[in-house]
Amino acid sequence: MGASTATRGLLRVATAGSVDDGKSTLIGRLLHDAKAVFADQLEAVADASRRRGYGEADLALLVDGLRAEREQGITIDVAYRYFATPRRSFVLADTPGHVQYTRNMVTGASTADVAVVLVDARKGLLEQSRRHATIAALLRVRHVVLAVNKMDLVGFAEDVFDAVCADFAELASRRGVTSWSAVPISALHGDNVVDGSARTPWYAGPPLLDHLETLELAPEPPAGMRFPVQLVIRPRTAEHPDYRGYAGRVEAGTLRVGDPVTVLPSGLASTVTGIDTADGPLDLAEAGRSVVVRLADEVDVSRGDLITAGTPPTVTRELSATVCWLAPEPLRPGARYRLRHTTRDVRAVVGGIDSRLEVTTSTAEPATELAMNDIGVITLRTAEPLVLDPYARHRATGALLLVDELTGGTVAAGMVEGDR
Repeated sequence: MGASTATRGLLRVATAGSVDDGKSTLIGRLLHDAKAVFADQLEAVADASRRRGYGEADLALLVDGLRAEREQGITIDVAYRYFATPRRSFVLADTPGHVQYTRNMVTGASTADVAVVLVDARKGLLEQSRRHATIAALLRVRHVVLAVNKMDLVGFAEDVFDAVCADFAELASRRGVTSWSAVPISALHGDNVVDGSARTPWYAGPPLLDHLETLELAPEPPAGMRFPVQLVIRPRTAEHPDYRGYAGRVEAGTLRVGDPVTVLPSGLASTVTGIDTADGPLDLAEAGRSVVVRLADEVDVSRGDLITAGTPPTVTRELSATVCWLAPEPLRPGARYRLRHTTRDVRAVVGGIDSRLEVTTSTAEPATELAMNDIGVITLRTAEPLVLDPYARHRATGALLLVDELTGGTVAAGMVEGDR
C-alpha cells in the first residue's frame, strides 16, 4: 500500500500560540474543510455568526464551547475535538493563549505527539508564543509545526514568512527542538490548511492537514518495560479462590508471559505467568494496553508499586524536576505538597529552587521563588521512595504533579530531571 493511502493510526495534536493568533479558527477550518462537521453544527455556527453581525460563518465557534469563550472570542479551557481522514485519526487539543491559562496549555501538550504553534505573521514570535514553544520542548513533544497564520494580511509575502521561521529556528535551537517544520497559512480563508494555495507559489511544501497525515514521528527511545500498579485484584470467589492479579496500564515497552520482572521499590523478583483482560488472556501487552498481570511468586505488591523489566528506573527520595508553577501563590523553598507520580501519592517538601527560566531569552536565572506560570528547576524530598525515569527517557514515569494538601488543587506540573 502506498504512503498516500496508508493508515497511520492516531495522532494527538495540540495547538498553541498567543491570544488572537487564530487557533480556534484553524481547528474550525480543519474540521470544516476536511468534511468533519455535521450540517446542524454548521447551521448553528452560521446562525450565531449572523447574530453577531459577521459577514460569514465564524468557524472558531465550532471549537469555542464555553459561553464565556463565545462571548469574549477567546479560548479559556482546553477544547478537544476528534476527527478522522482516510489516512489518519486525530485528537486535536485547542489550548488557551492567555498567560493566566498557561496551565491549560501544559494539560493539552502533556499527551500530544505534535504541537502546532500558531504565530500571527504581522507580529512574529511574541512572549506567549515563545512560552508555548518552550513548554512543548520541555514536555518533549516529538514534533513542532510552526503555522505562520494571517498571511493574507501581509500580502502572502515570502520574506515575512522567512523572518518568522528564522526567529523560530533560533528559539528551537536554544530549547533543543530537533524536529520541526513550518507552513504559511490563512486559517480564515483556508490557504494551505487542507488545500494548497495559489497565493503562495514560493511555498513548495504540503498544506497543514496533508503534512499531519503523512508525518512520521521518530520512535521513542527504549526505556524498558514499565507497569504501574493501580489495583490489586483478589476476588476470593469459589471459582477463583486463589486468584491474585495486578491491574494497570503498560506505560512503556512490552509485557510478555514468561518475562522475568522486578517489583519496585521493594526490589522483589518474579516472573509473569499470565496477562488477563475482559476479552480473555494475552501472550503479550504493548504500551497503552490496560491489563491484569499475574506473577509466579506471592510477592508483596500494592497500588503505587512499579513492575519493571529491562533498563532499571531509579528508586530515590530526592530528585530534581523542571516544573511549571500553576498556582496564584508563589512556590518557595520549604513548602509541603502531595506529589503524584504514576499511581503513587506521597508527601513532599521543596528542598530548594535551583533556577527560573527566562522564557524570552531561554536562559536560566537564579530565583528564590516561582510565580504563577513561571518555569523553573527545583529539588524535592519525599517521605517515601519513588520509582522514576528522567522525563527525557519516558513521559509517564518521568512526569509528576504537585497538589495542595488542603485544597486538593494541582499547583505544579513537573518533569523529572534526575535523582539527586
